[in-house]
Parts: sequence; structure tokens; C-alpha cells
Amino acid sequence: MKHTGGTSGNEFLKRMETQYEKFSKGQRLLADYIIENYDKAVFLTAAKLGEVVGVSESTVVRFATQLGYSGYPGFQKALEELVRNKLNSIQRMEVTYGRISQSEILETVLQSDIEKIKVTLTNIDQSAFDRAVDIILQARKIYVIGIRSCAPLANFLQFYLNFLFDNVILVNTNCSSEIFEQLIRIGQEDAIIGISFPRYSQLTRKALSFSKKREAKVITLTDSERSPMTEYSDCNLIARSDMASIADSLVAPLSVINALVVALCMKKQKEMRRTLAFLEEIWDENQVYGNDEIEEETTLGIGEK
Repeated sequence: MKHTGGTSGNEFLKRMETQYEKFSKGQRLLADYIIENYDKAVFLTAAKLGEVVGVSESTVVRFATQLGYSGYPGFQKALEELVRNKLNSIQRMEVTYGRISQSEILETVLQSDIEKIKVTLTNIDQSAFDRAVDIILQARKIYVIGIRSCAPLANFLQFYLNFLFDNVILVNTNCSSEIFEQLIRIGQEDAIIGISFPRYSQLTRKALSFSKKREAKVITLTDSERSPMTEYSDCNLIARSDMASIADSLVAPLSVINALVVALCMKKQKEMRRTLAFLEEIWDENQVYGNDEIEEETTLGIGEK
């Protein structure tokens, strides 16, 4: 059985490695193919995988069962976790182009985003969400970090947290060395919110590790309990993202951020009203918004009722 670098600790690969000597000839062919072609195998049905490797569909199903999964769907989900952080941009593009035609793009993408929000709603841990709210409310300083495609989410969260708190710091990620300089004073009375989705940012991971060593409270917004970000977190907010698309689908994480902002606003209604009353005077004096734009600020639940 051949190995790919950096995957020895993965539970999925460990299962195959442990049982490899017990596999039948057909099962060994399956194991070898998956290791060498995990980026292709993850999208194959049991029948198609068997056809490609040259074994029967029943052999594929027995293979999944022998590895300890309840069936092929469970096996495929575990394989997806293996692949999640390994597909490069070119592979993502090829997969996307192979799945949808030009005429189906709008409907397919929107329906897929709807499904991600539904899955997130079903699976998110309410107690972790409540814990995140409490951590933020009690923090002396609140740090927010998100890199690359997650940067807009970090900016959005920081923008609205600034309406509620005067101690919010968006960690500037333009220079990796400066990240730790910005976190140099983080301590046990502080909190950091780290946002990271595949392909996971090593800089975000290092920032969370550094913060944890300084005994700060760590909140992660990521896609799976198996995400490397959860190693350092006090609570995990799990939101579904798309692992195989050209542009990362982050609608579900944004919805979770919206919910977090609304929950915090409900906890700090009096302060929020005073802040908005003062801001609206400033906006009016400086003609920052038209009336319709001011009204839109209340759609996240931060306006007066």
C-alpha cells in the first residue's frame, strides 16, 4: 500500500492501513486506487468505483463495511473529509465543470447554497452557539481573524461587532509576521474568533494556537469537527461549505455570523439603541446614507423596535 505525504494521522487512512493485510485481492485494488486517486474516487458511486477498479459493486460495499462504516454513504463521507483540504484550484474547477452545464448554473448553485444552510441548521450545536455569545460578551478584547476567501467574513463580523463593543480588533493578515505582533497582548481575559474553511489557512491555525497558549478563549467558525482549527477551540461553530467549487460557498457561515450578531444585539439592546441613535445623527449630518439605506441597517436586528 502506497502512502501520500502528510496523511498518516488521518483516521480514514489508518483504517485502511491497519486492515490492508487482511484485504482480499479486490479490496487491495480498491485501497490502492483510492490512495492514488482520492480526488476522483470521492465523486464515484459504489457501482462506478467498482467498474473503474475492476471489481463488483458488492465488493465495494463489503470493503466499506469491513472498514467499519455502516455502508457506502458513510465510507464516502469519510473519504470526503480526506479530500476536503487536498483538492487544488485546478481540480476544483475540473470537478465543477464536470458536474453542471451552463444552462443549469444559476439554479444549481442557488439550490446548493440553500441546502448548505439547511444542513447547517440541522447540525449546528446550540450550546456551542450560546457559549460563543457568552465568551464574546465577557471578553476584555475581541480579536477576529479570517484569511483569503474568509477575509470578507471576518470584515463583516468585525463591522457589526464594532456597533456593540469598543474592544474589537480585526487582525490584519497582509503580512504573516505581523499577525503575531498584533496578538502579542492577547491573554486569558480576551477572545479570538477564527474563521477558516477548506483549503484551511495555516496562518489562522497558528494564530489560534498562539492565542490558546496565551490562555485566551478561542471560538472557531469552520466546516467540520475534524477541521484542524478545532484543536485549539473552546467552542466550535460548524457551518457547511462547498469543498468542490471554483469560488468557495460561504453562505452558511455568513448566516451563522448573522445569527451571532443578532444574539449579541439582543443581549445588549440598551447599548445598541444609544449607539444607533448617536450614529444616525452623524449619518444624517454627513449625508452618509439615504433613508432607504439607513433602514437596511435594521435588517440584522440591530435597530430599534
